[in-house]
Amino acid sequence: MSKYVGRMPVELLNDQAIRPTEYRKWRDAERRFDRRDKDRAIIENLLETIPKQGLTTPIQLGISERYPTDVYVADGHHRAVALMELGADEFPFHWYWINNRGVRWETEPFPYHVFGL
Repeated sequence: MSKYVGRMPVELLNDQAIRPTEYRKWRDAERRFDRRDKDRAIIENLLETIPKQGLTTPIQLGISERYPTDVYVADGHHRAVALMELGADEFPFHWYWINNRGVRWETEPFPYHVFGL
């Protein structure tokens, strides 16, 4: 079976629902990307291509079995920031569980109940 590919509202990319892993808050990621030329170039490219082609590479989301309400971006921070800047409605994603046996890419729909919605 192949990885599950879903679509999720961009508004869930926030400091309460889907957090960045490499940064304390999404604003911290945005500031870093603004300060570094390499990162800003990536964002600028995404801001140009996403409206024309859509987001072609899904964002990877992870959930730890230890803390099942913590959902985070494992890969795709630049894409997430660009989508937020564009005011996009939704984004494609893959997701996985992390447990004591490692990472398991899911083939089933995302468990939205983890957001407490």
